[in-house]
Order: sequence, then structure tokens, then C-alpha cells
Amino acid sequence: MSLVRNDKVHLDYEIIEKFEAGLELVGPEVKTLRAGRGSLKGARVVVRGGEAYLVGATIPPWQVVNAGHFDPERPRRLLLNEKEIAQMASAEGQKGLTIVPISVYTRGRRLKLEIGIARGKKKADKREDLKKKDEKRRIERTLKSQ
Repeated sequence: MSLVRNDKVHLDYEIIEKFEAGLELVGPEVKTLRAGRGSLKGARVVVRGGEAYLVGATIPPWQVVNAGHFDPERPRRLLLNEKEIAQMASAEGQKGLTIVPISVYTRGRRLKLEIGIARGKKKADKREDLKKKDEKRRIERTLKSQ
């Protein structure tokens, strides 16, 4: 079950490969994400010093009253094995590739982050995808009305 999604990822990027990563969070952040609050807009994953971090994601405080020293956009460490981190580091070094978060979801009691190695789409590709989507929607409407 997806708790937070980055909807523009599939419009802006062509996903080449997907990974599942654990998130290193503090208690109130977990509660906030389970409530469906938070945003992955503009977020990305960076690999530094043999570790992967989620940067630019916004997870607001669970209770505004207790927000004191809470930073909603702090970098959060991702829990991946060394092989996956090495794969991402090599992709990050290639021109035209980026690592983007796709969604946060639950697996059992744990929160997981789906991330993908992606290549940016050109404007024409985006238009083509929107045309396909509209055509599919139109076909479904005509089939439903019959």
C-alpha cells in the first residue's frame, strides 16, 4: 500500500531500474508518513561516502506544537546493501542519469522507499505519453458505455 507517491516521476523520467530501500527515520517521521503526509516532489537520491541519502523530501512534524528543532527536509539515510549502492554510484556518475524516489510504502511493519535510476524525458516524449494516456482513457470510456 503506497503512503506517499511522487506522481510526476513517470511523466518527467523514463525509469530504467528500480530498487527497494529502507529508510532511517525517527519516530515522529514514521507516524507522519503512515498518516500519508509528506512529499517526494523535487526529491532525489545522492550517494556520498559509500552511503545513499534521500535529499529534498519533505516530512512535516507529526505535531506542530512539539516541532522545536525538527528539520522537515533533513537528508535521510537509505538502507541498501553495498552492491546496490555501488550500482547507484556508477549510475549517478553517468551523464543523463539520476536517481529519483518513486513512492513510500509499507512492507509488513516497515516503511520502504521505491527508488529508480532514471533518464530525463524530452518534451516530445512527454507529449507522446500524454496522447497514449488520453487514447487509452477514451477507449475505456467507449467500452464502458456499450
